Amino acid sequence: MNAYAAVPIGEWIVSALILIGALFIFFGALGLVRLPDSLCRLHGPSKAGTLGVGALLLASALHFSLTREGLSLHECAILVLLFITAPISAQLLAKAALHRRLPLSPKTQGEAEPQMASERASTSASQADK
Repeated sequence: MNAYAAVPIGEWIVSALILIGALFIFFGALGLVRLPDSLCRLHGPSKAGTLGVGALLLASALHFSLTREGLSLHECAILVLLFITAPISAQLLAKAALHRRLPLSPKTQGEAEPQMASERASTSASQADK
């Protein structure tokens, strides 16, 4: 007998999580293709992609917890690792893009060419002396 027969709501929840995850991943990929510059393109995979993969991992954990004996926590370990590493890698990619002075869209807000910390310190020190 199928384990879902005992818990029919579990099948609906797993299906909903898979659809939600697929939609988030689709919109993340769409943002990667359609957004104008490298800094804007980071938002698609880092935010929507992370949520999409998270929903798929939760669906997998729920599915295997319902169909087998005991809880399936392997997916939760992957989920924690994903939520820790995705923002860090997006931050490092953004810093690299700014350091290489990649061209930005006119709609992108913020400082186009940020100064290095030592340049800021020397500029503020010379202005303070005046």
